[in-house]
Amino acid sequence: MKRLLSFMITVLVLAAVMAVSTPGLLDRVRLGLDLKGGFEILYQAQPSEQGKEITRASLLQTAASLEKRANVLGTSEPEVTTEGTDRIRLKIAGVTNEAEVREKMKEPAVLTFRSAAPGDAEGTYSKIELVGSDFVENAATIGRDSLNQIEISIKVKDKQKFAEITKRLLGQHLAIYLDDTKLSDPQVRAELTEGTASISGNYTIEEARNLADTINLGALPLKLTEKYSQSVGATLGKQSLDQTVKAGLIGSVFILLFMIGMYRVPGLIASFALILHTWLLILVFVFADFTLTLPGIAAFILGIGMAVDANIITNERIREEMRSGKSIMSSVKAGSKSSFRTVMDSNVTTIIVAAVMFAFGTGSVKGFALVLIVEILLSIFTNLYFARWLLNMLVKAGKLSKPKQFGVKESEISAL
Repeated sequence: MKRLLSFMITVLVLAAVMAVSTPGLLDRVRLGLDLKGGFEILYQAQPSEQGKEITRASLLQTAASLEKRANVLGTSEPEVTTEGTDRIRLKIAGVTNEAEVREKMKEPAVLTFRSAAPGDAEGTYSKIELVGSDFVENAATIGRDSLNQIEISIKVKDKQKFAEITKRLLGQHLAIYLDDTKLSDPQVRAELTEGTASISGNYTIEEARNLADTINLGALPLKLTEKYSQSVGATLGKQSLDQTVKAGLIGSVFILLFMIGMYRVPGLIASFALILHTWLLILVFVFADFTLTLPGIAAFILGIGMAVDANIITNERIREEMRSGKSIMSSVKAGSKSSFRTVMDSNVTTIIVAAVMFAFGTGSVKGFALVLIVEILLSIFTNLYFARWLLNMLVKAGKLSKPKQFGVKESEISAL
């Protein structure tokens, strides 16, 4: 009775938790642009200055700068990944205005402080004194001056360098440029030792905020050239998701019916373990903040197939032992033991292949491999251990005492 009660409580509690939480979990799964619709750009990076090389650090820093720019768009979380030694892929789901994406992602926001060089025409400045990397992160802030006019304050990293520049240019102009657009050319009236400069003008609050945001995005460490882009409409993405979910549900129903019809009570237990396996995977997607894409769904379905295969191997071994004339208890123990190594070998080799794909693959290949690894680990827990634990509880409770409960006919059993 204790074993039967434990079985019933375990199944009922898990079924209730899954039934109540599944709708909320599905709503929290983050969808990729191929399912939600969005925009994807592949950039090729080049050194910003001739003679320099692309380093891993500069590539990662450029990717981080792109992610900051994408966050300004206010859409769902952008996905920025590096590929190889000189490429960066940007994916933004939920984007409807591609022009805005390109405007934010391209290479403006190169902030420079310039002075006049010999031969410069009046009002033009070509000698660069400070560049974007000389300013602290989020350097630009909005405030008001003594005349209550809006001004943008910028802080530099090296106060001494800034003090030397302002001392050298005392009485001259130190122009502030964004790309090749001159924002202002204030005259240096004193040596600035606090490491702070101000940009003032007839700005509205919105103009000043946009300018400050643009300055804070900073210059990209590397120059980027757009090599490839694609747009997935929200309607097309939703259609792909709906069709995939529909196909998955139909396939799952057929699988569960096959398992139950073929293996009876063990098949019913295996079906429950498969449902738990799927629920746990959704839980991992939500709490690990994974992005679900079409390749991820392919790995999801492949993992389900492997989990079904593990249950079939186990149940067939149990039935083989039963047909040889062994008792129910002996058949379950012997069949489970003999199938364990076969199933584990299959899972471990697949994990190794997926790990190689994750280590050397890029983009969607990495996503496919990661989902497959998680799938297999969950399958080992739910289909190798949990399902067998439930089956053993029923057998030890005496509720599985007839071969027909395992889908074995009496005529198929050999006499010992």
